[in-house]
Amino acid sequence: MRIGVPKEIKNHEYRVGLTPSAVREAVHHGHDVLVETNAGAAIGLLDEDYRIAGAVIADSACDVFSKSDLVVKVKEPQASEIALLREGQVLFTYLHLAPDQTQTEGLLSSGVTAIAYETVTDDQGGLPLLAPMSEVAGRMSIQAGAHCLEMYQGGRGALLGGVAGVPAADVLILGGGVVGSNAARIAIGSEARVTVIDLNLRRLKDLDDQFSSSLNTIYSTVDTIEKHVAASDLVIGAVLVPGAAAPRLVTEDMIKAMRKGAVIVDVAIDQGGCVETARPTTHDNPTYKVHDVVHYCVANMPGAVARTSTFALNNATMPFMLALADKGYAQAARDDPHLKAGLNVHAGAVTYEAVARDLNMNYRPADEILAGL
Repeated sequence: MRIGVPKEIKNHEYRVGLTPSAVREAVHHGHDVLVETNAGAAIGLLDEDYRIAGAVIADSACDVFSKSDLVVKVKEPQASEIALLREGQVLFTYLHLAPDQTQTEGLLSSGVTAIAYETVTDDQGGLPLLAPMSEVAGRMSIQAGAHCLEMYQGGRGALLGGVAGVPAADVLILGGGVVGSNAARIAIGSEARVTVIDLNLRRLKDLDDQFSSSLNTIYSTVDTIEKHVAASDLVIGAVLVPGAAAPRLVTEDMIKAMRKGAVIVDVAIDQGGCVETARPTTHDNPTYKVHDVVHYCVANMPGAVARTSTFALNNATMPFMLALADKGYAQAARDDPHLKAGLNVHAGAVTYEAVARDLNMNYRPADEILAGL
C-alpha cells in the first residue's frame, strides 16, 4: 500500500502524521511512503531523515493525495485538502466531526473512508489515540491559564501558587479524565488550590487516592458547578463525550458571576466547547474577553509543543496505521472492533452514531458497511 503524509496547513500546526521511525516501520512492512517536502522540518524532522527511513519526498500536497491509498495526518482536513480526497481512499487523522457540519459534508461528498483517531477505543474503555494529546493539552492548560492570569494578558494578576503570606489561586477543573487529571497534576505542582468536578464517583475516588489532600473532589451538579466557577481564578474545561459535541456545563450567567480578570481554558473546544461563551481561537490570537473573563480556546493546543506531541501521537497511532496498511481498512476493522469504532465516514455515509445524531444526518452502522465489502 502507498501511504501519504502531507504537511499540515492549519494555523500554527507543526505536528506531522508520521515520524521517520514510523516511516521505517511501514517500509519494513513492505509499504511505500510518500512524504510532502518539509512536512516535519519545523520540529527538526528533515526531508533527509525521511529519505534515510525509506520515504519518497513529494513536492506538493497534491502529489501526496493523488498518489496515496492511505493518508495519515494530524488535524482535520482543511477545505483545500478535502478537495483532494477521493472515493476509495482512506484518511486516518483527528476529525472532531460532531461540531463541524461543513467538514462532515465535505468528507461525505468526497467519498473518502475517514477513520478518526478520537473515536478509536481500547479494552479498558479508553480512547488510546486521543489520550496522548489529552495528556499534553491537560498539562498545557495550566501553563496557558497561568500566563493568561498575568496582568498584561488581561488577567487578574494572580500567581497560581501565591507566596508566603498570600493565598494561592483557586483552580477549578471540570472533568476528571485524562485532560483533567493531567491538569490537576500540574496545578498541584504549582501549589494552587485545586478542585476537580466530575459525575463519575469512581473516577473521583481514584483522583482522591492519587492526590490525597492536595486535591478537592466534588460531585458534579448544576449547583456545584455554579458555586465553584464563581469562586475560581482559573477554570479548565476538560469534559468529553466520545465522538459527540461537548456538553455546555458553564453558562453565560455563570461567566457573569466570575471575578474580573479570571480565566477560562476550554480544552473541549475541539468538540464545540463546554462553556457557552467559548469559540475557537488560534495560537496567533488565543484569547478574548467576555464579561471581563479571559477565554483561552485554542483548538489545537498540543500544536504549540509540536515535537513532543508528534512523538507521543505516533507511539499510539503506529500499530493502527500498520494494521490499515497491512490488511486494508475493511479487514483491519473486522479484525479489531476498537479500530472499527474509529470509522466515522465511508463512501458518502456517516458511520458514527453520535456524529449523525449531533448533526441530524442519516446514520449507517459500520457493521452494515463492512458486511457489504
